[in-house]
Amino acid sequence: MRSLFDLTGKVVLATGANSGIGLGFLQGCARQGADVVVWSRRADKNAEAQRALSALGSPRVHAEAVDVCDEAAVSAAFASTLEAMGRVDCVFANAGYHHRADSFMDLSTADYQQLLNVNLHGAFFTLREAARHMRERAQAGDPGGSLVACGSLSTFHGLQGMEHYAAAKGALAAMIKGLAVEMGRYGVRANMLTPGFILTGMTDDARAQAMIERFSAITPLGRPGYIADIEGPAVYLASDASKFHTGDTLVVDGGRLVKAL
Repeated sequence: MRSLFDLTGKVVLATGANSGIGLGFLQGCARQGADVVVWSRRADKNAEAQRALSALGSPRVHAEAVDVCDEAAVSAAFASTLEAMGRVDCVFANAGYHHRADSFMDLSTADYQQLLNVNLHGAFFTLREAARHMRERAQAGDPGGSLVACGSLSTFHGLQGMEHYAAAKGALAAMIKGLAVEMGRYGVRANMLTPGFILTGMTDDARAQAMIERFSAITPLGRPGYIADIEGPAVYLASDASKFHTGDTLVVDGGRLVKAL
């Protein structure tokens, strides 16, 4: 008997996926037998991620070096992915970065536009290609699919100097709700995965340790999140276990959001 979370035969694609939360999403899916697709800009880092995902049990691992800001590149990469993998069942639009100005008044137009190009427009290009593919597949008699965007707690808490980052994530949250309504007729669900403070890089310097201690103190579970904490929610969202779950925001933050300041 197959597990409810079995991903055998499903193809899962994530952007910004050669490290961090994107890689964590694919790691969880690889452990459950999914074929996975790594999209990120650096081919060398993509190759490292491919090897790691294969070692976790993914039958097929494909990678594309793609800048999601480039609409034509996203379209070409999706076509190349379909040629290699045959289909895509779940897409995690994760590519993005953080930027903080001293204040809203000091936020430059260039920094504002560049962040939106990656965090919002790149996700839009990616999700649109995926939605087109899933609609076409459904119209041919093969409905279903999962569209996932990476959210942020900044859409719930005001953060000085990060209004552009919060705006991008807030717009994505609204986009996901629209996709849930429009794509439901094709059996496709759309949700947002919103991580809290997740350790994704080096943590051995004093500044990093201070940040870990600070976030641990304000998190009910008393610790930061780890990449492994993304794996379970990823499998849920990519699998048939979430087949009646759409238009929602799944917060994975150790309880940070519900704790009073």
